[in-house]
Amino acid sequence: MGKTSKDKRDIYYRQAKDEGWRARSAFKLLHVDEAYGILNGVQRAVDLCAAPGSWSQVLSRKLYDACETDDEKAAVKIIAVDLQAMAPIRGILQLQGDITKQSTAEAIIGHFGGNEKAQLVVCDGAPDVTGVHEMDEYMQHQLLVAALSIATCVLETGGTFVAKIFKGNATSLLSSQMQIFFKKFDIYKPPSSRPSSIEAFVVCSDFCLPEGYIPQVINPARDDIRLLAQKTGSEVNRRLVPFIACGDLNGLSDPKRDQTSPSDKYKSYVEYVYDSVMDDASYPLEFKEILAQVYDEQFHIN
Repeated sequence: MGKTSKDKRDIYYRQAKDEGWRARSAFKLLHVDEAYGILNGVQRAVDLCAAPGSWSQVLSRKLYDACETDDEKAAVKIIAVDLQAMAPIRGILQLQGDITKQSTAEAIIGHFGGNEKAQLVVCDGAPDVTGVHEMDEYMQHQLLVAALSIATCVLETGGTFVAKIFKGNATSLLSSQMQIFFKKFDIYKPPSSRPSSIEAFVVCSDFCLPEGYIPQVINPARDDIRLLAQKTGSEVNRRLVPFIACGDLNGLSDPKRDQTSPSDKYKSYVEYVYDSVMDDASYPLEFKEILAQVYDEQFHIN
């Protein structure tokens, strides 16, 4: 948390100090909850990129401290994941791990025990900002892909996912990617987020894996995405993973099949992205021309 004169004048900075929050960002999650009720009825939650721990504090106070009996507290399981350790928080189990690795997802599920999974996954992580908007947006999207992919491994059906994004030209694509896994999707900028900031938060609910999709932890900066998708043996993964990782529409077509009649389900995903991009004046004409060519080749449009 910064200590510039601007921060000291900020109402949420001062309020965070007064109320014992580790960072003013705690209010962002509180405001998301006020707007969407994401904490209602939740007993199992995961905080990704948790350090220094302000969002974990919110989960602790709202889910753990609010319990009236020891039995109720025992039923609450909150896991905070980060590469670095942080000071203990009541009711929070800390896991030092890399969210881009499958072993971290397996460790999270192991801590829940039995067949239980998380009802809520949150992520306030962000890369070091360079000041170059396009680069910052790209790096944040890579982090979001990692958070989303691990969420597909640890979330139960019907679960909720909240994560930071940097708003930009890829918002329409992001919407399409998220709606593969969630029936409800929204982008929300809480009042505690500074007006000058490009950050916002995706709020996704009613999680449901596409039929035939096998959850995988994806790291676009490290993995050969197509090879990773092929390892599962799932045709659905082979089509969707490249699209999830980098918006690659080619992943939704199958060269071994008759592409003149792709399944209506996956064709709708492609059409959704295509129409959104073509209607968005912010996308360069050169990009639209390339996209149109790929789309025409996929569906043999003359």
